[in-house]
Amino acid sequence: MTKKTRPWLIVGLIIVVGGLVLLSIPSVQFIVGGGLVNIGFRMQDHFSQYDFEHDESISPDDIWEELVKQNQMAAGVRDWFPRSVRHPLVAILACMDARIDTSELVGDTRRYYYIVRTAGSVMSPAEQEMLELAVLNGVKVLVLTSHTDCAAEGAAANPESRKKFTALTELMDQRIQRIEEFLARPIIRQAIDDGELLVKFARIDTDSDRIIVGDIPETFPVSPLADSSPTTHGDDGHEGDGSEDAGSEHEGD
Repeated sequence: MTKKTRPWLIVGLIIVVGGLVLLSIPSVQFIVGGGLVNIGFRMQDHFSQYDFEHDESISPDDIWEELVKQNQMAAGVRDWFPRSVRHPLVAILACMDARIDTSELVGDTRRYYYIVRTAGSVMSPAEQEMLELAVLNGVKVLVLTSHTDCAAEGAAANPESRKKFTALTELMDQRIQRIEEFLARPIIRQAIDDGELLVKFARIDTDSDRIIVGDIPETFPVSPLADSSPTTHGDDGHEGDGSEDAGSEHEGD
C-alpha cells in the first residue's frame, strides 16, 4: 500500500462505516426504502405498452395473459423476499380511480393499512360493515377520502350521465348521508367517544397524491343536480325519505 492510496482507503472506510451507521437508524431505513420503491415505480412507469409488444389493439386475452405473467414474476420475488405480516392500524376509504396509489399516498409499503375502494368513495351498508369490522379488529385511524377530477363526481354533475348511470349517480347523491349513517353506528360512535378511533376526512389531489384534510362537505362535494332529499334504501330493502335518524336502524347492534 502506497502513501497515496492510504488516505483514499481511509476515506472509503469512513464512508462505508458511516453509511452502515446511518442505515441502522429506522427512520433512515424507511426513507431509503421509500426512495428505492419510487425508483422502481419510475423505472416501470414510462413503459406505455401494457405487454411491451402490442399496440392499442391489444386484445382482452393478451391483457389477461400478461397479467398472469406479471403475477408469476411478482410471486416469485415474494418467494425469495417474503413480506412481514402487519396488523393494520389505519383504514382508508378511497375511490377506485387507478391514479390513486395508496402506497404512494401514505409513502409506506408496509401492511399497516386496510384499503376499501369504491366508485366515488361511496359507502354502501356492506362497506360500512367492513370498516366497522376493521375497527373491531384494532384499526385506530379511519381516513375517508375523495379526490379531484373524480369521474363519478363528474357523472353526478352531468345531466346526460345522470340518465345513463342512474345507480351510480343516486349513490353519489347519498354519499354524505351514507357517511353520517356510518358515523352513527353504535360501535363506531362508541369507539370515537372512548378515544379509541380517530376519523379524518381528506380530499386527495390526484396529480400530487397530497391529502387536504377538511370537514365532510369540503371533502365530499355535492352535485348541484343532486336531489336535496334523495330516496334511500334500508338494509331490509324498504324505501325511506332520508329523514330518519341515521343510526336508528343499528341501535340493536
